Order: sequence, then structure tokens, then C-alpha cells
Amino acid sequence: MVKNSFISVIPQDEKEENSGSVEFQVFHFTSNIRRLTSHLELHKRDFLSQRGLRIILGKRQRLLTYLSKKNKGRYKKLVDQLDIREQKTR
Repeated sequence: MVKNSFISVIPQDEKEENSGSVEFQVFHFTSNIRRLTSHLELHKRDFLSQRGLRIILGKRQRLLTYLSKKNKGRYKKLVDQLDIREQKTR
């Protein structure tokens, strides 16, 4: 498993100041998702990690939905920065 496979797109000074911002939380969830995904490629039957991954995916999806409703510009910028696809609209 590679520990530092995801390079931060948020500068260090912003991490300390805005650790509660939606963008930082989504960034943190995304790095956890990528780490767990690489872990699950090696350990396919690790069901507790699969459950944790699904929980984190749901939290990130709720935050992205909130951000897309509040501020489309920040949402688009974050999705482009983290290279994650946009959510499907109903």
C-alpha cells in the first residue's frame, strides 16, 4: 500500500486555517477514499474496510451536494482540482 500516493492541492497554510471548510473536508475524504481503494485492491475480502469506504463515500457525496447548492463556482473548481466526476442530477 502506498501511503503518500495523493499529493495535496491545498497549501499547508490553508490547511491550518480552514480545516473545517467544505473544500478541506472533501479533500480529506477523497484522500481517504483513494487510500482505501488501493488497500481493497490487495485485500478483496476486507469487508470492514469496504463498509468504511461506503460510509466515507456517502459523507463526501453529501458535502458535494451541499456545496453544489450553495456555490456552483466553488463546487466546479473543487471537482476539477480533485479530478472527481460531477454528481448526477435528478
